Amino acid sequence: MGLPIPPPPPAPAGLLDRCAAERVTGALHGPHGCFYLLDGAVYCVEGTAAPGLDIRLIAAGKVPPQGWQYAAERAGPQQRGAQFLVSEGWLTQSELEICHLAALLDAAFFALPLPPEATSFTPGTAHWLGVVRTISASALQQATAHRRALLDRLHPWAAVDSSPVIPVRPRTSAPTTGRQRRLLDRADGRHTPHELARLLGQSAFATLLDIRRLAAAGLVQLPPAPAALPRRRPGACLDGQPAPAAEGRPTATWQLPVPDLLDTADPDIALLVRLRTALEENL
Repeated sequence: MGLPIPPPPPAPAGLLDRCAAERVTGALHGPHGCFYLLDGAVYCVEGTAAPGLDIRLIAAGKVPPQGWQYAAERAGPQQRGAQFLVSEGWLTQSELEICHLAALLDAAFFALPLPPEATSFTPGTAHWLGVVRTISASALQQATAHRRALLDRLHPWAAVDSSPVIPVRPRTSAPTTGRQRRLLDRADGRHTPHELARLLGQSAFATLLDIRRLAAAGLVQLPPAPAALPRRRPGACLDGQPAPAAEGRPTATWQLPVPDLLDTADPDIALLVRLRTALEENL
C-alpha cells in the first residue's frame, strides 16, 4: 500500500528552517525520510515512498545494476561516490545533477513535514554520495508546496493513490502522454501507484499525478466506496434482535440531539451533522 499524502506543513518555522538558520551539518531522520544537510542547505534526501537515485539511474540504463553498490564501496571517507559515477563514464555531471535533484525533490515531497516529536538529528553525518548540488530549505519547501497544490487540484480522485491501478478500456480514444501510456501498459490491477513508480524507475509524485488524471478521464477504475453499515432499529441489538429490557426500568430509546445545520456555528458540530446526513442518505 502506498503511504498517505502528508498534510501541509504548519505556518510556523519547521525543523528545516531552524537548521538553515543555525547552518547545521548532519542528518535529520524523520518518519518517512532522512535529510542530509551541509551548512543548513539540503544536499540529499532518502525517502521510503519514492524511488531513489539508484533506482532511477539503473532503470534508465545509466548505471549497471551492480554499479551503485560498487560506487558506495569506492566512495571512501571523503564521500566521493558521485565523482566516481562520473569518472567511470556512466553519466555526465549534468545528467547526474538533473537526476539527483529530481530524486531529492521527489523524496522530500513525501518526507515533509518533519514532526519534531518523531525526528532526530545526528550532527556531522554525511551521505557517501557526497554533495552534488545543494538546495536551500526555503526553496525545497516552496517546491514541495507547489507540487502539493498540483495534486490537490485533483483531490476528488485521491482514492486511487494507494489502490492497485486497474486500467479501463474507454469507448472512445482519450489523449494521453507517453508516461501515462507506460503506466497503463504496466498496470495489471495488482500494483499501486507507488509500486509502479519503483517498477518504472520514475517519480512517485508524477506517477500519483498521472494516475489521478487518468482516473479523472475515466481511464483508471476508482476503488469501490466503503460499504455502509446496516441501520440498527432503536432498541435493537447488533444482531437485529430486540434488546432485553432492564429489570425495573422502562425501555427507552436514545437519540443524539442534533442542532439545525443552518444555525450551527461550531465547525465540529457542523461536521457531525454533515456526516450524519451523508450516512442517512446512503442507508
